[in-house]
Amino acid sequence: MSTPEGVELDLVVAGLGSRFMASLVDSALQAVLIIPLLALASVSATAGAAVASVGGLLVVFGYPTVCDALADGRTVGRRLTGLRLVTEDGGRVGFLAAAVRNIVRLVDFLPAAYSVGALAVIVSARNQRVGDMAAGTLVVRAAPVRRRAAAVVPGAGRAAAPAEEVAMPEGAGVWDLTRLTAEDVRVVRSFLARRPDLDPAARARVAGELARRLRPVVVGPDPGTPDEALLEQVLAAKAARG
Repeated sequence: MSTPEGVELDLVVAGLGSRFMASLVDSALQAVLIIPLLALASVSATAGAAVASVGGLLVVFGYPTVCDALADGRTVGRRLTGLRLVTEDGGRVGFLAAAVRNIVRLVDFLPAAYSVGALAVIVSARNQRVGDMAAGTLVVRAAPVRRRAAAVVPGAGRAAAPAEEVAMPEGAGVWDLTRLTAEDVRVVRSFLARRPDLDPAARARVAGELARRLRPVVVGPDPGTPDEALLEQVLAAKAARG
């Protein structure tokens, strides 16, 4: 899959089967949470019904929205099935997009049992239901957690550190970053966040492509700086300047 910059991130979109299993788990969890609310409504026809209605909406729409925006795009069902929700360029999903996606779920559910949503996943090029198309999101396969600690670019000689943990090299304070665009920063940040999930060869290829883009744009870094180290340092230098 490509970012708007044409950089291959090798995201693998989830199919209908794995999405169905994740939805099944989440639906079962939501049912368990709703049952006590229904019991409350049966006890009190006024206050109980009001509480049950509000609670039911929070469970049905609030639970997936919060998970999409604040839990790395993973509901309980997606976590158990190895899936994650991301934006179409591979980034984290914001609250607005998560809310839109889950409100449009009402359309996907029509006429029953997610018929429209399932058909959309089957016929769309990137396995998107209507809510995904409206919100600009994708459900993708996430790499096992153990790969995050072990992933090392061949020849790098070290595990990659997050950009925020990288100390700026001496002299970075006077680097010329004026030609560095917000889009450059966004793509680099997205790659550095996702690199543990990439195949080592793909990771090295993407890092090389991004580094080749930045070397003529950023004035000051040592020309011999390895690709990933350059990306880390440029992002750290940019963050330090606000």
